[in-house]
Amino acid sequence: MIRLACLLFCMASGAYAQVAVDPDRSAVRDGWWTLRVELRLSEITPYRVFTLDDPRRLVLDFQGVDWTGVEPEVLLSGDRAAAVRFGPFRPGWSRMVVDLAEPLNVVEAGMRETEGGADLTVVLERATAEAFADAAGAPPDPGWDNLAAVDPTLPAIVPDEDAFVVVLDPGHGGIDPGAEREGVNEADLMLVFAQEIAAELDAVPGVTVVLTRDADVFVPLFTRMSIARAVRADLFISLHADALEEDEARGASVYTLSQMGEDRAARQMVERHERGDLLAGVDLGAQTDRVATVLMDLARAKTGPVGERFADALAAAMRAEGVNLNSRPRRQGGFAVLSAADFPSVLLEAGFLSNARDRAVLATAAGRAPIVRAIAAAVKELANQPD
Repeated sequence: MIRLACLLFCMASGAYAQVAVDPDRSAVRDGWWTLRVELRLSEITPYRVFTLDDPRRLVLDFQGVDWTGVEPEVLLSGDRAAAVRFGPFRPGWSRMVVDLAEPLNVVEAGMRETEGGADLTVVLERATAEAFADAAGAPPDPGWDNLAAVDPTLPAIVPDEDAFVVVLDPGHGGIDPGAEREGVNEADLMLVFAQEIAAELDAVPGVTVVLTRDADVFVPLFTRMSIARAVRADLFISLHADALEEDEARGASVYTLSQMGEDRAARQMVERHERGDLLAGVDLGAQTDRVATVLMDLARAKTGPVGERFADALAAAMRAEGVNLNSRPRRQGGFAVLSAADFPSVLLEAGFLSNARDRAVLATAAGRAPIVRAIAAAVKELANQPD
């Protein structure tokens, strides 16, 4: 049975009005010793503003704002902002993140109604590194921060006691699109891939499938693990398709948690897949203890070997299905989504979007089908093994 994780972490959706941004009357630009963010919106909408440190970022959250047709390079000018990005962050909300080239604190923020719309103005002034660090941090807001809250209008996920629960985690999403090559977007591709896998697994007796996201929304790494923990996952599979600067790397590979030192390639892979939380403006400092509480060696002594066995079985099943495998199809890495000790987990790199052949295979349902079948075969094998 397929269950969707939005039943766990989405707030009551309702109908959100779409608020448009006028790029011709919006800018992120230097002022006299200041940085000014000016946005022309089609109407007044709820928003919040804060800064984050290490690296320094300005974060703006908006309800209902649609960034379609707005290009970051059109908005950005000057030297005090290094980059700007925006996109969906959670259902009904979008996020704008401005990378700051120097310490700048918010001294003015306001939205006012104008004829035919609304103007948002945020002004930042130079500050010392210490003053910036002191002022940085997301405002306390339990209603916002509790991404795992059950929507009271939807049923909670309570898998059958005897079900074998597989959590499929489509990587990236929302403001974090992941790798992008030739019009193929990793976040969108992995969501479709996860839905295909879920449909295949739904035919396996006794298996219940949960998705960590079922739309183009951003889900922080710790929330993905919390979702798996909440549904008492028996297996967690994170789905990705990376892109490198060069196009030689190709083929699928399966990662389990590194118990020792990692090679340079694995460290780079971890950095690319986990930079989304950073780029999206997530304050990771508050999550340290929450993640640390699940790093229990005794629990991992049981779940770790199960994850290793599944990864080996998946690599063998993909080979049997004729899937093009990487020269090293079994790898290890320090991915955050593999760090939970209370359920076995793997990360599947289905291929490389930077490689034309891999990209062509992954872009079609027929090309993905052998990997889907291999995952179903490996899950069936694991689910039928005695405890």
